[in-house]
Amino acid sequence: MPVTLNAHQFARLIDRTADHIGEDALPVLHGVRIEADAEHLYSVATDRYALAVARYRHHGLDTEAFARTIPARALPALRRWLTDQPGGAPVTLTPSDGKLRFSTVAGEMTLTTDDAQDYIGWRALLRDIIAKTTETDGGQEDLPVLDARLLARFTTADTHLQVKTGPDRTATLLVGEDFLGAQMPVRSRHEGFGAGADDTLGGVRALWEAGLTDPDGHVCVPLPAPRHHDAPRNSAGAAEALLRQTMASTRDLMKEIDSPRAAAAHAAAGASAWAAYRYLDALHRADPRLAAQAIAEVADELDDGALGEYAYDAAQAAGFDPKQWQDELDQTGPGEPAAEVLPLAPATPGTDS
Repeated sequence: MPVTLNAHQFARLIDRTADHIGEDALPVLHGVRIEADAEHLYSVATDRYALAVARYRHHGLDTEAFARTIPARALPALRRWLTDQPGGAPVTLTPSDGKLRFSTVAGEMTLTTDDAQDYIGWRALLRDIIAKTTETDGGQEDLPVLDARLLARFTTADTHLQVKTGPDRTATLLVGEDFLGAQMPVRSRHEGFGAGADDTLGGVRALWEAGLTDPDGHVCVPLPAPRHHDAPRNSAGAAEALLRQTMASTRDLMKEIDSPRAAAAHAAAGASAWAAYRYLDALHRADPRLAAQAIAEVADELDDGALGEYAYDAAQAAGFDPKQWQDELDQTGPGEPAAEVLPLAPATPGTDS
Protein backbone atom coordinates (compact mmCIF):
# COMPACT_ATOMS: atom_id res chain seq x y z
CA MET A 1 0.00 0.00 0.00
CA PRO A 2 2.72 2.55 -0.94
CA VAL A 3 2.24 6.27 -1.41
CA THR A 4 4.69 8.55 -3.24
CA LEU A 5 5.77 12.19 -3.01
CA ASN A 6 9.08 13.96 -3.57
CA ALA A 7 11.77 14.24 -0.90
CA HIS A 8 11.53 18.02 -0.57
CA GLN A 9 7.78 17.98 0.00
CA PHE A 10 7.99 15.13 2.50
CA ALA A 11 10.70 16.92 4.51
CA ARG A 12 8.61 20.09 4.51
CA LEU A 13 5.54 18.12 5.58
CA ILE A 14 7.36 16.89 8.69
CA ASP A 15 9.02 20.24 9.44
CA ARG A 16 5.67 22.04 9.47
CA THR A 17 4.37 19.97 12.40
CA ALA A 18 7.39 18.58 14.30
CA ASP A 19 7.59 21.50 16.75
CA HIS A 20 4.18 20.51 18.13
CA ILE A 21 5.13 16.98 19.25
CA GLY A 22 3.85 16.06 22.72
CA GLU A 23 6.06 15.17 25.67
CA ASP A 24 7.46 11.68 26.19
CA ALA A 25 5.21 11.15 29.21
CA LEU A 26 2.41 10.60 26.65
CA PRO A 27 3.99 8.13 24.21
CA VAL A 28 0.97 8.17 21.88
CA LEU A 29 1.65 11.87 21.16
CA HIS A 30 5.46 11.76 21.29
CA GLY A 31 5.97 11.67 17.55
CA VAL A 32 4.62 12.73 14.17
CA ARG A 33 1.51 11.01 12.92
CA ILE A 34 1.60 10.10 9.23
CA GLU A 35 -1.77 9.34 7.66
CA ALA A 36 -2.67 8.69 4.03
CA ASP A 37 -6.06 8.74 2.36
CA ALA A 38 -7.06 8.56 -1.28
CA GLU A 39 -5.84 12.10 -2.06
CA HIS A 40 -3.52 13.41 0.66
CA LEU A 41 -0.66 12.47 2.91
CA TYR A 42 -1.04 14.13 6.32
CA SER A 43 1.51 15.00 8.98
CA VAL A 44 -0.01 15.59 12.43
CA ALA A 45 1.47 16.54 15.78
CA THR A 46 -0.01 17.78 19.04
CA ASP A 47 0.94 18.27 22.67
CA ARG A 48 -2.78 18.60 23.62
CA TYR A 49 -2.46 22.41 23.79
CA ALA A 50 -1.56 23.08 20.17
CA LEU A 51 -2.43 21.00 17.12
CA ALA A 52 -0.69 21.17 13.74
CA VAL A 53 -1.82 19.36 10.59
CA ALA A 54 -0.09 19.67 7.23
CA ARG A 55 -1.07 17.84 4.06
CA TYR A 56 0.27 17.18 0.58
CA ARG A 57 -1.59 15.85 -2.44
CA HIS A 58 0.36 12.69 -3.19
CA HIS A 59 1.02 10.91 -6.47
CA GLY A 60 -1.28 8.00 -5.78
CA LEU A 61 -2.28 5.48 -3.12
CA ASP A 62 -2.38 1.91 -4.38
CA THR A 63 -4.69 0.50 -1.75
CA GLU A 64 -6.44 1.35 1.53
CA ALA A 65 -5.62 4.26 3.80
CA PHE A 66 -3.05 3.84 6.57
CA ALA A 67 -1.88 5.62 9.71
CA ARG A 68 1.47 5.32 11.50
CA THR A 69 3.21 7.33 14.22
CA ILE A 70 6.93 8.00 13.75
CA PRO A 71 8.50 8.28 17.24
CA ALA A 72 10.21 11.57 18.03
CA ARG A 73 13.55 9.82 18.58
CA ALA A 74 13.53 8.59 14.95
CA LEU A 75 12.75 11.93 13.31
CA PRO A 76 16.31 13.39 13.25
CA ALA A 77 17.61 10.34 11.37
CA LEU A 78 14.70 10.47 8.92
CA ARG A 79 15.20 14.19 8.38
CA ARG A 80 18.94 13.69 7.66
CA TRP A 81 18.12 10.88 5.21
CA LEU A 82 15.65 13.09 3.38
CA THR A 83 18.23 15.90 3.20
CA ASP A 84 20.65 13.52 1.51
CA GLN A 85 18.13 12.80 -1.28
CA PRO A 86 17.80 15.06 -4.34
CA GLY A 87 14.89 17.41 -3.60
CA GLY A 88 12.79 16.20 -6.50
CA ALA A 89 13.50 12.51 -5.93
CA PRO A 90 10.28 10.48 -5.49
CA VAL A 91 10.04 8.94 -2.03
CA THR A 92 7.77 5.92 -1.67
CA LEU A 93 6.26 5.17 1.75
CA THR A 94 5.36 1.53 2.30
CA PRO A 95 3.75 0.54 5.62
CA SER A 96 3.94 -2.92 7.15
CA ASP A 97 3.39 -4.33 10.62
CA GLY A 98 5.29 -2.05 12.99
CA LYS A 99 7.38 -0.56 10.20
CA LEU A 100 7.36 2.24 7.65
CA ARG A 101 9.79 1.97 4.75
CA PHE A 102 10.99 5.02 2.79
CA SER A 103 12.63 4.28 -0.54
CA THR A 104 14.12 6.16 -3.48
CA VAL A 105 16.17 5.04 -6.47
CA ALA A 106 19.28 5.82 -4.37
CA GLY A 107 18.39 3.72 -1.34
CA GLU A 108 15.91 3.15 1.43
CA MET A 109 15.34 3.60 5.15
CA THR A 110 13.04 1.63 7.45
CA LEU A 111 11.75 2.91 10.79
CA THR A 112 9.89 1.20 13.59
CA THR A 113 6.54 2.92 14.02
CA ASP A 114 3.49 2.80 16.27
CA ASP A 115 0.67 1.15 14.35
CA ALA A 116 -1.93 1.76 17.06
CA GLN A 117 -4.98 3.72 16.01
CA ASP A 118 -5.55 5.28 19.45
CA TYR A 119 -4.36 8.71 18.32
CA ILE A 120 -6.20 11.91 19.07
CA GLY A 121 -9.26 12.43 16.83
CA TRP A 122 -7.81 15.49 15.12
CA ARG A 123 -10.32 15.51 12.29
CA ALA A 124 -13.29 15.79 14.63
CA LEU A 125 -11.51 18.45 16.71
CA LEU A 126 -10.80 20.67 13.72
CA ARG A 127 -14.27 20.14 12.27
CA ASP A 128 -15.80 21.33 15.54
CA ILE A 129 -13.48 24.35 15.77
CA ILE A 130 -14.25 25.45 12.21
CA ALA A 131 -17.98 24.86 12.68
CA LYS A 132 -18.14 26.89 15.90
CA THR A 133 -16.03 29.69 14.40
CA THR A 134 -18.29 30.04 11.37
CA GLU A 135 -21.59 30.04 13.30
CA THR A 136 -21.90 33.83 13.49
CA ASP A 137 -21.25 34.81 9.88
CA GLY A 138 -21.59 31.59 7.93
CA GLY A 139 -17.88 31.60 7.19
CA GLN A 140 -17.97 34.64 4.87
CA GLU A 141 -15.86 37.00 6.95
CA ASP A 142 -12.35 37.54 5.63
CA LEU A 143 -9.56 35.85 7.55
CA PRO A 144 -6.88 38.30 8.72
CA VAL A 145 -3.54 37.11 7.32
CA LEU A 146 -0.49 37.39 9.58
CA ASP A 147 3.14 37.00 8.59
CA ALA A 148 4.33 34.00 10.62
CA ARG A 149 7.91 35.31 10.63
CA LEU A 150 6.79 38.48 12.38
CA LEU A 151 4.53 36.55 14.73
CA ALA A 152 7.49 34.45 15.86
CA ARG A 153 9.17 37.57 17.24
CA PHE A 154 6.59 37.69 20.03
CA THR A 155 7.87 34.45 21.59
CA THR A 156 10.24 36.58 23.69
CA ALA A 157 7.47 38.90 24.90
CA ASP A 158 5.83 36.59 27.41
CA THR A 159 5.04 32.95 28.01
CA HIS A 160 1.34 33.57 27.41
CA LEU A 161 -0.26 36.20 25.21
CA GLN A 162 -3.89 37.12 24.80
CA VAL A 163 -4.86 37.72 21.18
CA LYS A 164 -7.64 39.79 19.68
CA THR A 165 -7.85 39.76 15.91
CA GLY A 166 -9.81 42.49 14.17
CA PRO A 167 -11.27 42.32 10.69
CA ASP A 168 -8.89 42.09 7.76
CA ARG A 169 -6.57 45.09 7.21
CA THR A 170 -6.65 46.07 10.90
CA ALA A 171 -4.02 45.13 13.44
CA THR A 172 -4.02 42.04 15.62
CA LEU A 173 -3.56 42.98 19.28
CA LEU A 174 -1.29 40.89 21.52
CA VAL A 175 -1.44 41.40 25.30
CA GLY A 176 0.96 40.03 27.91
CA GLU A 177 1.94 40.97 31.43
CA ASP A 178 3.18 44.56 31.19
CA PHE A 179 3.31 44.07 27.44
CA LEU A 180 1.31 45.25 24.44
CA GLY A 181 2.01 44.37 20.85
CA ALA A 182 0.32 44.70 17.49
CA GLN A 183 0.87 43.16 14.12
CA MET A 184 -0.56 44.44 10.86
CA PRO A 185 -1.90 41.88 8.42
CA VAL A 186 -0.59 41.44 4.92
CA ARG A 187 -3.06 42.06 2.10
CA SER A 188 -3.65 38.39 1.29
CA ARG A 189 -1.89 35.08 1.52
CA HIS A 190 -2.00 35.10 -2.29
CA GLU A 191 -0.02 37.31 -4.64
CA GLY A 192 -1.95 40.12 -6.30
CA PHE A 193 -5.31 41.61 -5.46
CA GLY A 194 -8.51 39.93 -4.37
CA ALA A 195 -9.30 37.22 -1.85
CA GLY A 196 -8.40 33.62 -2.58
CA ALA A 197 -10.70 30.65 -2.10
CA ASP A 198 -9.30 29.95 1.35
CA ASP A 199 -9.20 33.55 2.61
CA THR A 200 -12.49 33.00 4.42
CA LEU A 201 -13.41 30.31 6.92
CA GLY A 202 -16.05 29.11 4.47
CA GLY A 203 -13.31 28.62 1.90
CA VAL A 204 -11.11 26.80 4.40
CA ARG A 205 -14.00 24.54 5.35
CA ALA A 206 -14.68 23.73 1.69
CA LEU A 207 -11.02 22.93 0.98
CA TRP A 208 -10.64 20.66 4.01
CA GLU A 209 -14.14 19.23 4.31
CA ALA A 210 -13.35 15.89 2.69
CA GLY A 211 -10.09 15.46 4.58
CA LEU A 212 -11.72 16.18 7.95
CA THR A 213 -14.43 13.58 7.39
CA ASP A 214 -13.42 10.37 9.09
CA PRO A 215 -12.90 7.69 6.43
CA ASP A 216 -14.78 4.42 6.87
CA GLY A 217 -13.07 2.19 9.37
CA HIS A 218 -10.74 4.87 10.70
CA VAL A 219 -10.58 4.88 14.48
CA CYS A 220 -10.80 8.25 16.21
CA VAL A 221 -10.54 8.29 19.98
CA PRO A 222 -10.74 11.12 22.53
CA LEU A 223 -7.80 12.81 24.18
CA PRO A 224 -5.35 10.66 26.14
CA ALA A 225 -5.72 10.10 29.85
CA PRO A 226 -5.22 13.23 31.98
CA ARG A 227 -1.84 14.12 33.37
CA HIS A 228 -0.56 12.73 36.66
CA HIS A 229 -0.88 16.21 38.15
CA ASP A 230 -2.69 19.11 36.55
CA ALA A 231 0.07 21.57 37.40
CA PRO A 232 -0.16 25.29 36.62
CA ARG A 233 2.11 26.46 33.83
CA ASN A 234 2.32 30.22 34.41
CA SER A 235 3.12 32.52 37.33
CA ALA A 236 -0.45 33.57 38.02
CA GLY A 237 -1.70 29.98 38.03
CA ALA A 238 1.14 28.82 40.26
CA ALA A 239 0.58 31.67 42.73
CA GLU A 240 -3.14 30.93 42.88
CA ALA A 241 -2.54 27.20 43.44
CA LEU A 242 -0.07 27.83 46.27
CA LEU A 243 -2.26 30.38 48.04
CA ARG A 244 -5.30 28.12 47.71
CA GLN A 245 -3.29 25.23 49.16
CA THR A 246 -2.15 27.38 52.08
CA MET A 247 -5.72 28.41 52.90
CA ALA A 248 -7.10 24.90 52.44
CA SER A 249 -4.42 23.31 54.63
CA THR A 250 -4.91 25.93 57.35
CA ARG A 251 -8.65 25.26 57.33
CA ASP A 252 -8.24 21.48 57.39
CA LEU A 253 -5.64 21.75 60.17
CA MET A 254 -8.25 23.22 62.51
CA LYS A 255 -10.65 20.36 61.76
CA GLU A 256 -8.20 17.58 62.71
CA ILE A 257 -8.26 18.07 66.49
CA ASP A 258 -8.63 14.30 67.05
CA SER A 259 -5.86 13.25 64.68
CA PRO A 260 -2.44 14.70 65.48
CA ARG A 261 -0.84 12.98 62.48
CA ALA A 262 -3.40 14.39 60.03
CA ALA A 263 -3.07 17.82 61.63
CA ALA A 264 0.70 17.67 61.28
CA ALA A 265 0.37 16.71 57.61
CA HIS A 266 -1.98 19.66 56.96
CA ALA A 267 0.34 21.99 58.84
CA ALA A 268 3.36 20.84 56.82
CA ALA A 269 1.46 21.18 53.53
CA GLY A 270 0.26 24.68 54.40
CA ALA A 271 3.68 25.84 55.56
CA SER A 272 5.39 24.42 52.47
CA ALA A 273 2.83 26.01 50.15
CA TRP A 274 3.23 29.40 51.81
CA ALA A 275 7.02 29.20 51.66
CA ALA A 276 6.87 28.17 48.00
CA TYR A 277 4.57 31.12 47.24
CA ARG A 278 6.92 33.58 48.92
CA TYR A 279 9.91 32.16 47.01
CA LEU A 280 7.99 32.28 43.74
CA ASP A 281 6.85 35.85 44.37
CA ALA A 282 10.43 36.95 45.00
CA LEU A 283 11.70 35.18 41.89
CA HIS A 284 8.91 36.61 39.74
CA ARG A 285 9.70 40.14 40.90
CA ALA A 286 13.41 39.64 40.21
CA ASP A 287 13.16 37.77 36.89
CA PRO A 288 9.68 36.99 35.47
CA ARG A 289 11.10 35.01 32.57
CA LEU A 290 13.19 32.77 34.84
CA ALA A 291 10.14 32.26 37.07
CA ALA A 292 8.06 31.21 34.05
CA GLN A 293 10.76 28.78 32.95
CA ALA A 294 11.00 27.26 36.42
CA ILE A 295 7.21 26.87 36.66
CA ALA A 296 7.08 25.08 33.29
CA GLU A 297 9.89 22.72 34.32
CA VAL A 298 8.22 21.95 37.65
CA ALA A 299 4.92 21.30 35.87
CA ASP A 300 6.63 18.75 33.61
CA GLU A 301 8.20 17.05 36.64
CA LEU A 302 4.85 16.91 38.43
CA ASP A 303 3.24 15.47 35.30
CA ASP A 304 5.91 12.77 35.18
CA GLY A 305 5.11 11.72 38.74
CA ALA A 306 8.63 10.56 39.72
CA LEU A 307 9.05 13.19 42.45
CA GLY A 308 10.92 10.87 44.80
CA GLU A 309 13.59 10.25 42.17
CA TYR A 310 13.83 13.95 41.33
CA ALA A 311 14.22 14.81 45.02
CA TYR A 312 16.88 12.13 45.56
CA ASP A 313 18.94 13.35 42.57
CA ALA A 314 18.54 17.00 43.58
CA ALA A 315 19.65 16.24 47.14
CA GLN A 316 22.76 14.48 45.86
CA ALA A 317 23.55 17.34 43.48
CA ALA A 318 23.22 19.81 46.37
CA GLY A 319 25.75 17.87 48.47
CA PHE A 320 23.29 16.27 50.92
CA ASP A 321 23.01 12.61 51.84
CA PRO A 322 19.62 11.43 50.59
CA LYS A 323 20.48 7.83 51.50
CA GLN A 324 20.67 8.85 55.16
CA TRP A 325 17.35 10.65 54.82
CA GLN A 326 15.83 7.55 53.29
CA ASP A 327 17.12 5.41 56.16
CA GLU A 328 15.60 7.85 58.66
CA LEU A 329 12.29 7.79 56.81
CA ASP A 330 12.31 3.98 56.81
CA GLN A 331 12.59 4.08 60.60
CA THR A 332 9.60 6.41 60.87
CA GLY A 333 6.19 4.85 61.40
CA PRO A 334 3.54 5.13 58.65
CA GLY A 335 1.92 8.54 58.68
CA GLU A 336 4.36 9.86 61.30
CA PRO A 337 6.08 13.07 60.19
CA ALA A 338 9.83 13.37 60.59
CA ALA A 339 10.82 16.77 61.99
CA GLU A 340 14.18 16.65 60.25
CA VAL A 341 12.55 16.23 56.87
CA LEU A 342 9.77 18.79 57.41
CA PRO A 343 11.53 21.73 59.08
CA LEU A 344 8.69 24.11 58.10
CA ALA A 345 6.04 22.14 59.97
CA PRO A 346 4.92 23.69 63.26
CA ALA A 347 4.69 21.61 66.40
CA THR A 348 1.98 18.93 66.35
CA PRO A 349 -1.19 20.14 68.17
CA GLY A 350 -1.70 18.47 71.49
CA THR A 351 1.99 17.85 72.16
CA ASP A 352 4.76 19.83 73.75
CA SER A 353 6.44 22.17 71.28
